[in-house]
Amino acid sequence: MKLLKLVPDNTNIDFMRWRKVAIVITMSLAVASLIFTAYRGLNLGIDFVGGQVVQAEFEKPVDIEELRGNVARLGLADASIQEFGSPTTFQIRLPIPDGDEGAANKVVSDLRAGLEQAYPGVDVGSGQSVSGNVSEELAMDGALSLLFAMIGIATYIWFRFEWQFGVGALATLFHDISLLLGFFAWTQLQVDLNIVAAFLTVVGYTLNDTVVIYDRIRENLRKYRKMGIVELINFSLNETLSRTITTSVALLLAIGALLLLGPEVIFGLTIAIFLGLFIGTYSSIYISAPILVMTGVTPDSFVHDDAPAVGPARPGGAA
Repeated sequence: MKLLKLVPDNTNIDFMRWRKVAIVITMSLAVASLIFTAYRGLNLGIDFVGGQVVQAEFEKPVDIEELRGNVARLGLADASIQEFGSPTTFQIRLPIPDGDEGAANKVVSDLRAGLEQAYPGVDVGSGQSVSGNVSEELAMDGALSLLFAMIGIATYIWFRFEWQFGVGALATLFHDISLLLGFFAWTQLQVDLNIVAAFLTVVGYTLNDTVVIYDRIRENLRKYRKMGIVELINFSLNETLSRTITTSVALLLAIGALLLLGPEVIFGLTIAIFLGLFIGTYSSIYISAPILVMTGVTPDSFVHDDAPAVGPARPGGAA
């Protein structure tokens, strides 16, 4: 029985034909996404802006949309409600009201009274506050984790390959994170620590795919030193295409199932990873590889001047 192949063995797609158009359009979108994010801002969750967390346990399963409506009628339309482990337990996140600690306690008391009236037998716990100072520290730690991850990745690739590869990896990560930030600014989905974890996951996936492609390009630079750089990158991308497509499809199927069937509490996490897989697969081909051409990489860039020009001009050709 023949094995299923998503990409035929003789695939020869001219990816580099559209490299200039792809880089101009997508990098422009990345910059525009950052500007839009700075203009509109992100819908930061309680992890980053502070607030109160209240856990409510009901005697029987409750429809979350009905619960949201009842909470909104209490004057708490900004509350964030998520199922917490079971359909009878919910976590309600409330913004910090203006005033002193008494105002915060009053909000929790009003919430408890309203829920007890709408759902007899409900057990509403006391509010747990997250101060603004703690939230600012979490926001700073989250931003620094992304920044240090990107710098560390670029540095690793710089030493693992050459500086041109490090620049390509950093540009690729900048592109991916910028587009994801623009998406969350546009949709105003809540950004919490789960979303930071999703961003780091996307960074790791993009790095993995980029390193695989870079490693094949470097290998072919040694084998086919008479081949033009654009033709060589095209050949390398087609060689790794099967692995890239297979990995991406498998991950998209798994994350897609979570996106459609998973609980709402992880929706932001799954949609960020799902979009990040699409963006990361695209950028590892149309951002990381063309950067090498733009930075002047040639088949002779990483060999000594007195080294003989060995290797065929193209795969299967004579040396």
